[in-house]
Amino acid sequence: MPVNIPHSLPARLTLAQENVFVMSRERADRQDIRPLSIAILNLMPTKIATETQLLRLLGNTAMQVEITLLTMRSHESRNTAPEHLDTFYRSFDDVRGDRFDGLVITGAPVELLPFEEVDYWPELVELLDWSRTNVWSTMHVCWGAQAGLFRHYGIGKVELDAKMFGVFEHEVQAPRARIVSGFDETFSAPHSRHTGTPLEAVAAQPALEVIATSPQAGLYLAASRDGREVYVTGHPEYDADTLAGEYERDIARGQEIAVPVGYYPDDDPARRPRQSWRSHAFLLYANWLNYCVYQRTPFDKASIGTPGPAMPRTEDSSTSQAG
Repeated sequence: MPVNIPHSLPARLTLAQENVFVMSRERADRQDIRPLSIAILNLMPTKIATETQLLRLLGNTAMQVEITLLTMRSHESRNTAPEHLDTFYRSFDDVRGDRFDGLVITGAPVELLPFEEVDYWPELVELLDWSRTNVWSTMHVCWGAQAGLFRHYGIGKVELDAKMFGVFEHEVQAPRARIVSGFDETFSAPHSRHTGTPLEAVAAQPALEVIATSPQAGLYLAASRDGREVYVTGHPEYDADTLAGEYERDIARGQEIAVPVGYYPDDDPARRPRQSWRSHAFLLYANWLNYCVYQRTPFDKASIGTPGPAMPRTEDSSTSQAG
């Protein structure tokens, strides 16, 4: 089934060339089904690239997904044309009264700043609080995960001695959790960050479950036990060349940066990197859409603010409510 996006969104052509099923809103409106309503709060400076990466993952499922792109009104983007934002994005003020089946909050290059010093922090706090009553399940990614854990549970971030940069091996710690259904015991995923989230602080929070970790990169995947909040500290959405672009950018700026771990063959930046995390990324987002959103969100979106049942484990049955 398709991801439903505006016909003129730049990501549409890229996804169509990759054989990702995209659909116009006009065609979607003729189908007798309630699509999943998914919002993406895109905090990344490279907004078009991030849109494409996330839509690629969200479009690879059996569900029709209607996308709303969000931006922070209190922040002025310097890397995306105002015309693009005006055409395809809505502000948080525009959607305060709406309900969404799912929300993705991306990372942002502000992790070395205290949360309170980020220019849009007050607005983001409002959105994070709003998400608990107006969104069925929220996927928090990288800095978005740190922001969510800090706001909801008071779990802070710590500055690392060196940037966590590369592709690391991870281990599933909670194999019965629905979000990792079908995962191998170990899998690869990219990280690109200067700060980390204390694993012990997340493990000590009764409302949260640690689901996957890395011996090198630490916490990778955690979720609230009801599936309403998912926290991913890495960047599974990254393209094959995204880390290379970041590495080359930092080198050009004269910054000291190590070669991304486990990324280039033989750690040689002259060689083409290989994408070893693509299948994991698709499965992660498919599981989130299926088990955390589609199987559990109310058919009547007006009921989204009410508490849901405990998240079923892999041996439990579940009933679809959205389709």
